[in-house]
Amino acid sequence: MADLFIIGIGGGSRDGMTQAAWDALSLSDVIAGYTAYTDMVAPLFPHTPVCATGMTKERERCERALRMATDGKTVALVCSGDAGVYGMASLACEIAAADDAFAAVRIEVVAGVTAALAGAALLGAPLAHDFCVISLSNLLTPQATIEKRLRAAAQGDFCIALYNPRSAHRPDSLRNACAILLETRAPQTPCGWVRNAGRAGETCRTCTLADLARAELDMSCTAFVGNSTTKILTVNGTEKLVTPRGYQP
Repeated sequence: MADLFIIGIGGGSRDGMTQAAWDALSLSDVIAGYTAYTDMVAPLFPHTPVCATGMTKERERCERALRMATDGKTVALVCSGDAGVYGMASLACEIAAADDAFAAVRIEVVAGVTAALAGAALLGAPLAHDFCVISLSNLLTPQATIEKRLRAAAQGDFCIALYNPRSAHRPDSLRNACAILLETRAPQTPCGWVRNAGRAGETCRTCTLADLARAELDMSCTAFVGNSTTKILTVNGTEKLVTPRGYQP
């Protein structure tokens, strides 16, 4: 058994959580994580103590979880979506590797359903061929690097899932990203977006790239940009965003 489980909880509901995530949480003595995420899982495990930290406390969060594991507790460090996709798995492993005090802590990363996959399922099948996941947040990534990656993904004809499309400090992030993509992609490129995937208030829409540039999205949303073969198909009366895999008739 691992002393520290780093768990992706998907959207946070029981239905959106993998069985492996549920089993790891059931085995844990304490649940640690960002307050918004611990609030999602705490009601599912009402007898398990919670150790929560606020926004921008990522390093403190990981160090605290590792210290509790060192003290002999089995700790569940929870992340939304998947712990290895913009989650705490990389930071916790870096900290553990750099400090001999944590040498005895066994770490197990438990996969979860990230927003790109949950959102893609709601829209249809936009990621059925090669795709990229790009965060538009410049908090930890230089803006120039984000723009370089957008252009490379567009030129490579990848389908693209865009995380963190807009925040109070970045009101134009999505519009600027779409402008970069429009340098090489047609305005009518099929796209879509999902809000609150796997959570209350879940909604999704298909649109064009030109429409996406004008969409009022926020941090609870994931945007999807199709490649040159992506289509919007009507399936049983519902529009679906579909990227063909390439199977021949």
